[in-house]
Amino acid sequence: MEKSAIPRPPRHHAILLGGLLLAVLVLVIAAEALRWRATSGAGAVPTVPAMATTSPDRVTLTELSHAHIPAPRGMPSAHASTLAALPGNRMLAFWWAGSRESGPDVKVFASTWAHGAWSAPRMVASRDTLGAELGFGVRRIGNPVAWTDRTGKIHLYVVATGLGGWAAARIAHLVSNDQGATFHVRRILPTSPLFNTSALVRTAPLMLSDGGWWLPVYFEIGNKYPMLMAFDADGNPTTLARIGNSTTTLQPALVAISKHEVRALMRDDSEQQLVQHAATLDGGATWRDLPALDLPNYSTSVAAIRLSSGQFLMLHNHVEGGASARSILRLSISDDMRSWRTIADIAKGPAGDEFSYPSMEQVGNELHITYTWQRQAIAHHRYRIQPEGST
Repeated sequence: MEKSAIPRPPRHHAILLGGLLLAVLVLVIAAEALRWRATSGAGAVPTVPAMATTSPDRVTLTELSHAHIPAPRGMPSAHASTLAALPGNRMLAFWWAGSRESGPDVKVFASTWAHGAWSAPRMVASRDTLGAELGFGVRRIGNPVAWTDRTGKIHLYVVATGLGGWAAARIAHLVSNDQGATFHVRRILPTSPLFNTSALVRTAPLMLSDGGWWLPVYFEIGNKYPMLMAFDADGNPTTLARIGNSTTTLQPALVAISKHEVRALMRDDSEQQLVQHAATLDGGATWRDLPALDLPNYSTSVAAIRLSSGQFLMLHNHVEGGASARSILRLSISDDMRSWRTIADIAKGPAGDEFSYPSMEQVGNELHITYTWQRQAIAHHRYRIQPEGST
């Protein structure tokens, strides 16, 4: 039997259709780029801790306790903790746990710090819960970042992918009105014209004077570069700005020097392998790259805060001798964000051990630190902050 030929559209029609689709895509990308460029100024200025504007006070840190946050049963892997303040010197810790990174059973868990102890962990987000609220399938979930706004709402940003790896990630924005007991999805953050993909979060936001905040984000597909997304006091994204011109830095940790000057300390994915550094002197409207700090960074996350004393703290992975990229977690202090001196090695082990992805929060006169311990648990250290020389 002779087969009937299937008619095909003329070749020039196919070329025309392809050209039209490409033109539409270019217009969408251009419109999105113009929209963000036109609003790239940061608006409200950052807030700085209440303190003297003269030289910072010297402080000492005394360790009060260290332990692991209770882990969910049957979840042998844990990573990427983040902290959020609650009233009454309480805190929330969030992290992901599962059988392995990118595993289908990975979920985001939370625990509450109150009266000197952590609560049992509770699940706050999973592939199924995010997918049901977002309306599309979620293949994997990753880093969470938490923020408490001035009204007491908890904002939780979670990396999630539909297809592909982390380079295809989106950022889901969840909100809790009951101090972290329950969360609902508010939106996917508008981070890029390519279906809002290739954007991730890792480090803590920075408060603004109008009650809004800057959320550090980073782009990771081919080139890697840091950005910040500004939110108004109601938690709506308003601007997106790139931090510096580097294409090999990511996971920016933001610290306010003054109302107009902010520094970013960044993970280094280049051959330089040092903590990278950028600054804005105009409230985030423009950023310039600064010389790298004289501190090793073999592509791993850092955390930085400014104490109420005026000094700066940074948690970073030091490398020396036979250590590997994440086998030493060091706490360093600075008066100017340029010269740093070691306070202590929070965790240290032989090459191959992992103590990484730290977070910090000052609660009253105490410093709380969490970090990934061997990819098996989230460790918590608590320190008393007191003026140098006091007893």
